[in-house]
Amino acid sequence: MQRPTASSPTRLLPLLGLLVCQFFSMPSQAQTPPEVEQFTLANGLTVIVKPDRRAPTAVHMLWVRVGSMDEVDGTSGVAHVLEHMMFKGTPTVAPGEFSRRLAALGGRENAFTGKDYTGFYQQIPASRLEDVMKLEADRFANNQWADEEFAKELEVVKEERRMRTEDNPRALMHEAVDATVFVASPYRRPVVGWMSDLQAMTPADAREFYKRWYVPANAVVVVAGDVDAVQVRRLAEKYYGVLPTRAVPLRKPREEPVQLGIRRMDFKAPAEQAYLSLAFKVPALQSLADSPAGAPVSSQASDADALALTVLSAVLDGYSGARLERALTQGDKRVADSAGAYNGLWGRGPQLFMLEGVPAQGKTAAQVELALREQITRIARDGVTEAELNRVKTQWVASQVYKLDSVFNQARELGSNWVQGLPLDADERLIARLRAVTAAQVKAVAGKYFGDDQLTVAVLQPQPLDKNHKPRTPPPGSRH
Repeated sequence: MQRPTASSPTRLLPLLGLLVCQFFSMPSQAQTPPEVEQFTLANGLTVIVKPDRRAPTAVHMLWVRVGSMDEVDGTSGVAHVLEHMMFKGTPTVAPGEFSRRLAALGGRENAFTGKDYTGFYQQIPASRLEDVMKLEADRFANNQWADEEFAKELEVVKEERRMRTEDNPRALMHEAVDATVFVASPYRRPVVGWMSDLQAMTPADAREFYKRWYVPANAVVVVAGDVDAVQVRRLAEKYYGVLPTRAVPLRKPREEPVQLGIRRMDFKAPAEQAYLSLAFKVPALQSLADSPAGAPVSSQASDADALALTVLSAVLDGYSGARLERALTQGDKRVADSAGAYNGLWGRGPQLFMLEGVPAQGKTAAQVELALREQITRIARDGVTEAELNRVKTQWVASQVYKLDSVFNQARELGSNWVQGLPLDADERLIARLRAVTAAQVKAVAGKYFGDDQLTVAVLQPQPLDKNHKPRTPPPGSRH
């Protein structure tokens, strides 16, 4: 279940659908993964190279460790707005020319913004890598645009918000859930921004955010495909290495206070069905080392719990016919049309374990809530079977084949891991740690993190649909 972001308007279930592609992978015995190299330029910019010579293509990605969590109140959405403005030109490239040149090179390109990061990518013939690196380095260092361009693009972003959030009752509810669950954490703000902040946003807000965060030491360039590290290093030094360096701004801690009681929220919106969301605050994975040097015992225990919670979510909803599907959506005691589970394993901010469900005809959200929590209670009492554990672990190992088929996914994985401060081999380390999770650990976390004090319950209460309302279409210029 992917949390809603400006670049991902819907929540995807289950967690395994996301993690199988990105994290839960393991080196194949029949195929040796290509060497991955990482180096840092003198100005602080990191470069990661992963050769894959099966086709004469390459993926070039630029990740900036800045997202909506780095915004301040009153300018929510500025990270995403700036992502759009990065396509609006430099002193030597006219607005829109970046995309036109990429198309002429036979390439594809887009961008994305999340709570933790902003990213830009190009898929190109490997022979055109230098052209792309030159363009992206220029954009990263010299982005500029007229106020009139900002005003036009801001209207595009507002329309995206209307289409992807305001016209989507579940997305709108989850936006309200985040604002209820989190008190101090910047995760409480939506990636796309509150409409009132977008209405009040100025060109200066975006320019200041750009100058503050788009600095070499806060970014990584990832190149994967039919390339070699010597070639990429030469091009990176030529185009990125000459960019002036500046210090990365100091990030002050904004820790979420301990929740001291259950929170409940009823959310009314035009919809055909009710919908239930349960959000439990849980620990995030901080390290992939078995016993991090100098780490306190409590930190090691939290990491072990985060991994066990991920396995728990997969047992509940990690494959066809998993526990939630069997118990809630099938048979005579069916209470839900659908049910799901997700664990936020890691991120730059606090994480949640989510349960959700859509009540079946004649059933209530309260009945679904009881049924969802009963499945957790059963595991806390009776545990899980070795067969269940083996099934989800086997799926994770098999996913390696699919991950290696996509050069884009390989590059995305490396960039995402870098943003989180993880090592190059994070995927291999993760699968090894997950494979070591025991049934006893899963049982233990089921009894530890699902009390009322760390729970927020939200219910979408359907309101009559407007028969005259017409679905919106993506606005011209939409990047997603």
